[in-house]
Amino acid sequence: MKKEFHIENRSTMYQSLNKNSLVVLFSGTAPKKTRDEYYPFYANRNFVYMTGVEQAESIMLAHVYEKEIDETLFILPSNPMIERWNGRRITKDEANEKSGVEKINFADDFNSYFDSLVVARGVENIYLDFDKYTRDEPDDGAYKLAKYIKDRFPFVNIKNLQPQLKKQRTLKKQCEIDAIKFAEIITRDGILAMMKASKPGLFEYQYKAEFDYTLAQKGVLSPAFPSIVSAGKNNFYIHYYDYRGQAQDGDMILNDVGACFDNEANDVSRGWPCNGKFSDNQRLLYQCAYNTSEYMFSILKKGMPMKSVDETIRKYNFEQLKEIGLCKNYEDVGKIMWHGGAHHVGYDVHDLVDMNMDLTPGMVFCVDIGIYCEDLGIGFRLEDNCLITENGCENLSKITPRSIDDIEAAMGKR
Repeated sequence: MKKEFHIENRSTMYQSLNKNSLVVLFSGTAPKKTRDEYYPFYANRNFVYMTGVEQAESIMLAHVYEKEIDETLFILPSNPMIERWNGRRITKDEANEKSGVEKINFADDFNSYFDSLVVARGVENIYLDFDKYTRDEPDDGAYKLAKYIKDRFPFVNIKNLQPQLKKQRTLKKQCEIDAIKFAEIITRDGILAMMKASKPGLFEYQYKAEFDYTLAQKGVLSPAFPSIVSAGKNNFYIHYYDYRGQAQDGDMILNDVGACFDNEANDVSRGWPCNGKFSDNQRLLYQCAYNTSEYMFSILKKGMPMKSVDETIRKYNFEQLKEIGLCKNYEDVGKIMWHGGAHHVGYDVHDLVDMNMDLTPGMVFCVDIGIYCEDLGIGFRLEDNCLITENGCENLSKITPRSIDDIEAAMGKR
């Protein structure tokens, strides 16, 4: 993304805040893996969304005055010895070019600068990004700073920036949509590579290797999220990461994968028979999911409540399953549909969004139909990415074979 994207994101955020406030965002640090080894660093998505900077221990601070904004970005200083081991750090000029922030200081100066602003400028509010998903997660920079503020500056109001961040990230700008569309092409190529390599006896890790190799050839060094690739009985573990199973003749291959381009993730699921030819039962079940997906893309449009998407998927797919004799009553559908049918994508694969908003042009979310029939030994999901437009919606992942005929054709009808 160009710096103008991040400048606009910050400007929108500032307009929503009380005046005479500070905003502080942290890029984060890499967690420890074992002894002296750390996991690869992955920057906080809200920080990247606002700055474009993906270096550890960076801090964004802005003072929102009545009529102006004073921004400072704090980064790690150059350190030749550390950089010899861990790679080059971003420079001040590079940080300015990525973020559009004019004032770039070093991270060691943050504490004293922060204290001086609170004391000398009479700051009334401090906005922090409180983003814990569960209460037992360790405190990150926002929570640590909040504790410090309560102890040192109890007269200052601490406010949560999350509601505004959710609101902004729910609607994608055109540059984000363009990036997602490009990621869809890469994902398609990876899935096609798996389809073409598919055969009885192939191990799940070999399918995954086909996908990873294809992404790497396109310059994508890691997927948008840990790939889910399974065969046969392993398809009945929704989030499956073992990869050591072996496809047997007649097994369905389930994959739930996605590339990430320019920080925009996508999420696509396809199921296919490892031998390239759908059996009668596989065909029956897959057609149920396909019919449901096609129906959803024919009705999704602006103004619909977001919560109704999952409900509609569930009800329509129930009718499909009822027609082939797998469900008698609606209450039975939970035995075959194990998870929800929609989630937003963007800077996160399960994106940070305002779920109370009605469908609005610029939203991108998954239409995800999962069918898990243990009695027949068939489990798969059909998942596509939906862009809401002014006149309806667009299936961004329709470029990846999704009908029975298209999948068999891509696999050569072996």
